[in-house]
This record gives sequence, structure tokens and C-alpha cells, in this order.
Amino acid sequence: MKFNRFGKGNDVKLDDSLINAFEDFLKVEKNASPLTIKSYTDDINQFYTFLSKEAIQHLEDVTHTIIRIYLTDLYNRQLSRRSVSRKLSSLRSYYHYLEQEGVVSHNPFKQVTMPKAQKHLPEFFYEEELVKLFEVEDLRTPLGQRNQALLELFYATGVRVGEIVKIHKNDIDFHISTILIHGKGNKERYVPFGSFAEHALKTYLREGREQLLSNSNEDYNSVFLNNRGQPLSGRGVRYILNKMIERASLTSTIHPHKLRHTFATHLLNEGADLRTVQEMLGHESLSSTQVYTHVTKDYLQNVYKNAHPRS
Repeated sequence: MKFNRFGKGNDVKLDDSLINAFEDFLKVEKNASPLTIKSYTDDINQFYTFLSKEAIQHLEDVTHTIIRIYLTDLYNRQLSRRSVSRKLSSLRSYYHYLEQEGVVSHNPFKQVTMPKAQKHLPEFFYEEELVKLFEVEDLRTPLGQRNQALLELFYATGVRVGEIVKIHKNDIDFHISTILIHGKGNKERYVPFGSFAEHALKTYLREGREQLLSNSNEDYNSVFLNNRGQPLSGRGVRYILNKMIERASLTSTIHPHKLRHTFATHLLNEGADLRTVQEMLGHESLSSTQVYTHVTKDYLQNVYKNAHPRS
């Protein structure tokens, strides 16, 4: 094995300098988000724990057989195919980096077949369910105005929860009804919003947000604030949505991505083209957007009635 800047870094014990270098590589070269970097690091740590249990002493000693035993261990822990695929992807990337740096001579994960992901149609809300959600808040209160603006914006734009909490006041342009969204990997995109979201946002910014901000000694630029006047967290957003479901007495569950799924599904069912929806969602690949091309029963029935000669 050739010498590298990490020396003979093949010991199974976690080498902080090696891991830190890999994190820097992900951050600088791959422009990965902190959450993605943490996922990679967690997957690598779990693999090291497995190697220690199997008495594997060096990274170079990992073979295709060892990896198969690891996969069996993951499945015995009842991990989903999606989770296993992600862990394999993390380790393949890690070993590719080690190979490039001369820490190992080969990448044993290169030939490992990724398990086929289970295909599930995205969950989404029907319009009558959304109507109930939009009617649960008391719009005379600061929190009610904030929650209404949150819900309207989620449905109007299809943004991720990590994106909505990053929105600042100067990201919103009411003149052309668009918002600058700071997406994954520091990528930015402009997303339009409609009149309902505009009204809810203006009401909240003019009234509710000012009252919430008065609870804090800081002048935050974040649009969405908690009851202490501080920037709302992703966990806080999920809590708010769950409470809205309870007040609407809906039996379905809610999460930010379900509203994102609803946004995409309703647009496509009303005739929006796939590439436009891809741009608004911030998807790099069109295949990521194609999962929303399923149709609702109502839409299918309307198409049949309008298109079939003997309907």
C-alpha cells in the first residue's frame, strides 16, 4: 500500500483525523449539508462497531463476505431496505475516499448490489382534508396567524421544513409573489406563491410576528418565530402541524413532507408539467419528481368521463 498523509490508517479504531478529513471532503468537495455529513459519520461509526465485534482489525481486511454478514446483521435488526441502501451508499463513498487517499488498496463496496427500494406512493391530502386544516386556527391570535401562514406557505410552495425555517423577511418579494428558498447544498431557487399564502403572510408579518418578536430582546430576521420570539425550529414546525391535525379531528397523520407531496400531486393533477414542478421542488433529478405522477381516483374518473367516447 502506498504511503498517504494519514500514514498506515487501517486500524479499525476510529481515526479522528481521517474522519475529520472525510467530513471536510464532504463539506468542501461535495457541498454536503451538516445533516448529510452526520448521517455519513453515524453509518461509518456503526460499521466500525460491527467490525470490532467480528474481530476485524484492519479496514483493508473487509471483504465481500464480511459485507454480506454486515447486511444480514442489518436485516436482522429489521432495518428497512431504504435505510440499508443509505448505509451502503455511505460506506461505498467512504471507502472510495480512502482508496483515493491511499489508505486502502481497493473498495470492497464497489461490487455490492444495492437492495431494491420498496416503492410507496407519497401520502398526500385530499382537498376536503385541507379545507378542515385551513379552518382550525384562531386568526385573532399571534400564534394562530403564524400557524396559518405556515400551513398556507407549505401548501403554496412545497418547501421542505428545513427550508421554511430559513426564510428571512427580505427573501419574500410581494411585488412578484415569489420567495427565495435556500435549499439543500446551499442551492437557491425562487418559488412563486398565491393569493391565499400572500394574505396569510402579510397578516402574520404585520400583526402576529410583531407581537411574538416583542417577547424577545433580539431583532431576528427569521420569518417564523416561536412563542418566545425566537426563530422557529424544525421540531417546532412538526409539533405545530400535529396539533393542527388534532384540532381538525382528522384521522390522518401530518408532516411537512406530506404537504410537500400534496403540493406536487395537486399541481401535476391539474396539468402542470413535470419539469416546472421539479424546479419548484428543488429536485436535481427528474426521477425524484416522477414519484408524484400517480393520479387520484377523482382525477382518473374525470379524465375517463371526458375522454372515453362511451363514458
